Amino acid sequence: MSENEKVLYLFGYSEMTGTHLERLMPILKGQVNKGSQIGFVLIHDGVIGINKKGKIPKKMEELLNMSITIYAMIPDLQARGIALENIHDKVKPIEYDDLIDILDVTPKIISWM
Repeated sequence: MSENEKVLYLFGYSEMTGTHLERLMPILKGQVNKGSQIGFVLIHDGVIGINKKGKIPKKMEELLNMSITIYAMIPDLQARGIALENIHDKVKPIEYDDLIDILDVTPKIISWM
């Protein structure tokens, strides 16, 4: 992977019930250390665990502290009863149209679902 490459991850697993993020974390850290610009979209159950009023899993907290851009799909937040005003401050809520725009300008897209 070249330096400063733009990469977008689509992540759809809840860290409350699995270890998917734990397995992905070394890859993300390696890319960040090489200067890659990482975008990370939480979709489906991936949005679970970013509610400030609930428990944020350790690996999700680690992800939120990384120097990457993190998005969450508004329809998935709403479907899981997570109010937009309660999501972690680093997470940017987006609609489907926003996702399409982000996908359009990102050269490398990785689905982790």
